[in-house]
Amino acid sequence: MPDMPVIWKDEELSPIRDKVYQYIKQAIVQGMYKSGERIIERELADQLNVSRTPIREALFRLESQGFVKTMPRKGVVVSKLSPEEIVEIFTILAALESLAMKMAAQKVEQSHRDELKRIIEEIDHALAQPVFDLKNRMFHFSINDIIFRAAQSPRLTQMLDSLSDYIRAFAHLGYELPGRMRKAAEEHREMAVAVLNGYGDLAEQLTKIHLENSKKAYMEALERE
Repeated sequence: MPDMPVIWKDEELSPIRDKVYQYIKQAIVQGMYKSGERIIERELADQLNVSRTPIREALFRLESQGFVKTMPRKGVVVSKLSPEEIVEIFTILAALESLAMKMAAQKVEQSHRDELKRIIEEIDHALAQPVFDLKNRMFHFSINDIIFRAAQSPRLTQMLDSLSDYIRAFAHLGYELPGRMRKAAEEHREMAVAVLNGYGDLAEQLTKIHLENSKKAYMEALERE
């Protein structure tokens, strides 16, 4: 069971069911629940100090979004994407994210440039270390957060956010291939530099290359598994 701190603040207005939903979703997205692993209502209810009703509602909501599924004689388990679903997600993501990168390069403001410079420095520091720490896969999501804001397209950001959840939850498997995480960081750096300098076409092209490489890494890892 994921060992995550649980603090329900009285001043927060969101209902308990929403907090429970976010808690379970983040546990899946962050890899604390693995593909195929059971999620037991009773244990979660005890851990979160809530009744089983909001747990059940959250799991139903997550199942409708494809994060979990109910299996006969096994109960609720974390979903495992099929190869066809992986290709579909990466295909859509490549189209939308490359567009966001191009728009960001065209509209990037000084505040975004400052953030990108900081991320680039962090990547450079990480790449200079003898061991590339696993936590550095979060560079992807840090850069994307900046890029999506720089693109100044709320509708596009909304679509990308939902797809990014799937990538976080399932595509991290590709980072387990030797050398892929370091290579991905280098790709992220190139994308960030292109946006920073306002090179829209280059940012678009680099993003498509990065996502194609990520898809291949995930598929290879899936075959090994």
